[in-house]
Amino acid sequence: MDPFHITIPQQDLDELDHRLAQTRWPGELPNANWDYGVNETYLKDLVDYWRNGFDWRAQEAALNEHPQYTTTIDNQRIHFVHVRSPEPNATPLIITHGWPSTIADFRGILGPLTDPRAHGGDPADAFHVVAPSVPGFAFSGPTRERGWNTRRVAKAWAELMRRLGYDRYGAHGGDFGSIVSPELGRQAAEAVTGVHLNAVANAGVATAPGDLERLSEEDRKKAQENELWWYSHSGYATQMATRPQTLAYALNDSPAGQLAWNLEWFVDWDPATTGQTPVSRDALLTNVTIFWLTGTAGSAARLYLEAGQDGWGERPAPSGVPTAIVNFRGDHAIRGLAELSNTVTRWTEYDTGGHFASLQAPDVLVQDIREFFRDL
Repeated sequence: MDPFHITIPQQDLDELDHRLAQTRWPGELPNANWDYGVNETYLKDLVDYWRNGFDWRAQEAALNEHPQYTTTIDNQRIHFVHVRSPEPNATPLIITHGWPSTIADFRGILGPLTDPRAHGGDPADAFHVVAPSVPGFAFSGPTRERGWNTRRVAKAWAELMRRLGYDRYGAHGGDFGSIVSPELGRQAAEAVTGVHLNAVANAGVATAPGDLERLSEEDRKKAQENELWWYSHSGYATQMATRPQTLAYALNDSPAGQLAWNLEWFVDWDPATTGQTPVSRDALLTNVTIFWLTGTAGSAARLYLEAGQDGWGERPAPSGVPTAIVNFRGDHAIRGLAELSNTVTRWTEYDTGGHFASLQAPDVLVQDIREFFRDL
């Protein structure tokens, strides 16, 4: 376990600024808005803020406020934040991000989770929090060999928690983390006390014959609507799940292009229809800047191909570990589908937040995590 501190050379930031200044804009159709993809006017404004308003050094200092470490597991460098609670009887909790996120998304929930007493909560709800960077992402990247799928990530998490001395712990995750965390419950069922999930990635559409027949009429209709929605939003995932290396050249060469690619999932939500809470520009740009400075946008994209080859759309048997699932505004999980591969003991829905709950509804997310593990 080696202490880790983020220190980006100024020349790397100067190069980023130079590349942004030299962006070749493709133009767009009149009144295209977001119908063909990321809106150019929006992107130009965000790039201008990236160059002239965004303060990387402030974000770097904020990230460095939390203890960070690296270790090597299964021949891969693993970077993680480890914040121990001042409460001696706190519950260990490992939390996993998704794409295109980094551990930066969790900064707003680390304090309330680890020190509820200082945030108006009950000290009995305290957690020791471990937040690793997924292999291939940010400071855990790039990956250097094939096979880093979600099962392998879960296996690495079990080893990480063992090395930290935690023999009983909970798990939380969203997006890809919602696949890794239940898998951790399968691989280390004797250690994982409970699994808490948001933005569940594989419980919105039918993926196997007979799935729809298991659902109520209302949920069957919802699954069919989800399938149509996913068809019109899945271009980014199809590319990364089939030809990530081809995409990697563009992402690693153009910061504006990398920002546009990430915006496909972060911002391409119509507030008028989804009502999701907007993600702040600083949060967006912190993630994109981390990917750019670590050169890991292409490496992170490989997770889609690796997970797809490992059958991430399939439904493994439930682990038996108690599982809580929360749907925020715009999430698409269906309980009948989630129960095919999870032992769901708590299901909550909120008409607020969004897919990136730790950024869009951190207080609600923290409270839901507390309530679930309190019951356990």
